[in-house]
Amino acid sequence: MTFASTADIKTLLGSAPGWRSAFKKLYVQVLIAIALGILLGAVWPSLAIDMKPLSDGFITLIRAVVPPIIFATVTVGIAKMGDMRRVGAVGVRAIIYFEVVSTIALVVGLIVGNLWQPGAGLHIAPASLDEKAVAGYISSAKSLTIVDFLVKMIPSNLVGAIAQGDLLPVLVIAILFGFALCQMGERGQRLVSLIDDAMHALFGIVRIVMYVAPLAAFGAIAFTIGKFGFGILASLGQLVASIYLTSILFVLIGFGAIAWLFGLPLLKIIRYFKDELLIAFTATSGEAMIPRSIEKLQRMGCSEETVGLVLPTGFSFNTDGTAIYMTMAVLFIAQALDIELSLGQQLMMLFIMLFTSKGAAGVAGAGFVALAATLPTLGILPAAGLTLLLGVERFMSEIRAVTNLFSNIFATLVVSRWMGELDAGRLERVLQGDFERENNGSASAAVQS
Repeated sequence: MTFASTADIKTLLGSAPGWRSAFKKLYVQVLIAIALGILLGAVWPSLAIDMKPLSDGFITLIRAVVPPIIFATVTVGIAKMGDMRRVGAVGVRAIIYFEVVSTIALVVGLIVGNLWQPGAGLHIAPASLDEKAVAGYISSAKSLTIVDFLVKMIPSNLVGAIAQGDLLPVLVIAILFGFALCQMGERGQRLVSLIDDAMHALFGIVRIVMYVAPLAAFGAIAFTIGKFGFGILASLGQLVASIYLTSILFVLIGFGAIAWLFGLPLLKIIRYFKDELLIAFTATSGEAMIPRSIEKLQRMGCSEETVGLVLPTGFSFNTDGTAIYMTMAVLFIAQALDIELSLGQQLMMLFIMLFTSKGAAGVAGAGFVALAATLPTLGILPAAGLTLLLGVERFMSEIRAVTNLFSNIFATLVVSRWMGELDAGRLERVLQGDFERENNGSASAAVQS
């Protein structure tokens, strides 16, 4: 019998903390939860479907604190800055960036949809489609206009805007409140300190709730696999694959070009926000990750007012993932039904989507509702064509959520750099420091061995 030497035992014991520290990382826990959820969904679908409340409860709890956090962040940021012209400069630059990048996303989706043609060869007869399955989405989309969207921005009252959870009315109230505090001088600063303390308490709530994020990821992915399975991907896999690949390449190449232009390390930023992106993917909710993203963006050097203005506004005006999905989904329906769209019709569709993609902000299933608003306006494709997408809607909403979340995180960094407030040294230290902490365990184990 061979006995282990003292050195071997020390090596084994020394490497153990490295493994333990790896399991303490949120993204590792989420990845394990995703694997277990997929396994449960494949082996025991009926039980997996019952796991959905785990995800719903987590998202509801996080969303409960998002409106007051947005209100506090914007109010405190503006009040501390005290410069209305700077706030206006941030808003104007953000809107310019949103419109340019969202339009590019629509064009990219249009180009890839025409080249890939994911719906070609299906030859589905329009008469065979049942519109009843999407009647709810169509009725929600009928009253969806740009005027309704603008009216929705006006809050009925301060408490009501926060209670209802609509981000744009909360943002409007917060901006007005911040300006009012600026004009109050020292009296206003006492209230600013109180709101600032309340904001940090709300961030504390988020940190507590995030302990159950792996459980929520498990419930969400188990429900998705248990209810929809992988079989549906066999028939509509081309569409899902094309949207996933296009979204990923849009982030890596499109944002990569913008990152190069503004001197931002794209891959390090993606790695830094991996926890939020993973949770947004499994829970199909980017908005729920706003509080965590706010904290990290401020840590990277973005000011409170820039983060508060750009990030929540972007979820209404800068939905790049939804833009890619909408153009490719419309082309998929047309190709599947053997309806040829001319270049002029496609450009008209592009113009309509510039409005419908923004008008659906804050509506449940916003991407699908925006699509339901686009088809009747276009007047060429039957609204019943939406039924072709129902089976894989959940899979596509996952990549939409991730792309929308990251596009707004990245937009905040770009606007911060554009405003000249983002310190390159601090940004690099934060990103590198996070990387070093993550790899500290494995590095220690390597040295000991």
